[in-house]
Amino acid sequence: MKLIKSLFNHKKINLAIAILTTISIAILCLIKLDSPPVNVKHLDKLEHITAYFFLTFFWLLAFRKKSATLLILLLCAFYGIIIEALQATLTTYRSGDYYDIIANVIGVFLAFTVFRVFFYKKDTF
Repeated sequence: MKLIKSLFNHKKINLAIAILTTISIAILCLIKLDSPPVNVKHLDKLEHITAYFFLTFFWLLAFRKKSATLLILLLCAFYGIIIEALQATLTTYRSGDYYDIIANVIGVFLAFTVFRVFFYKKDTF
């Protein structure tokens, strides 16, 4: 447990990763991509969950204040909604999807749960 915590103790690095993750999600969600060579049903939902898990997790690591937690969760979920709206309005090759928004929110809450288990003391919540 201490090893895991020590790996994530660099706030500047975590902030840089959070910013890069935020930018990467926007780029990957708004550019035109070829169809995947293997078509697995609902794989894109797992991709959304994973992306928003890391987005939220690194923003939580970057700030690590309980007072900022709710704001980070709301902003990450809202970011997912904005990206879906942009896909629906700015692109002709992408479409916004309510199920993607749900997958994004699941990723946000999974990140919060993992973060809470590893970084909050058990008696604080």
